[in-house]
Amino acid sequence: HEMKEAIEDNANQEIPILERNLSTLSTIGNITPLLGLLGTVFGMVKAFNVIAVMGVGKPEALAGGISEALLTTAFGLSIAIPTIVVYNYLSHRVDKLIRDMEVDCVDLIDLLTYQETNSGGIIRNSLSQGGEAEYEISSSE
Repeated sequence: HEMKEAIEDNANQEIPILERNLSTLSTIGNITPLLGLLGTVFGMVKAFNVIAVMGVGKPEALAGGISEALLTTAFGLSIAIPTIVVYNYLSHRVDKLIRDMEVDCVDLIDLLTYQETNSGGIIRNSLSQGGEAEYEISSSE
């Protein structure tokens, strides 16, 4: 049972390492459209200030504020969209790694339990060419 707890503890220590930068990507993906919207509001305020001072007869005077509004929106979206795509990809990949790790831990615990119940059993761990561990159970008889 101590072995089982040690395996579970070690596996649980790996999860935060796998997830450590996902929250940063999530924050960037969520906040950049808001920053773009904020820039849009500032650009429109600038455009309306031009209207207040110069009137509506000078479209070229409005162009600066409207351009600023559109550029900040485009910038926010151009950062947010790929960031969200990368976040979703990595998040699903981490979830899959965690599920695989859980399955491997259960398999290892089952193997160790089997070894404990068969008196004199020896577990030999050898690395195959693919780098995966292969376990053999042999009797010491």
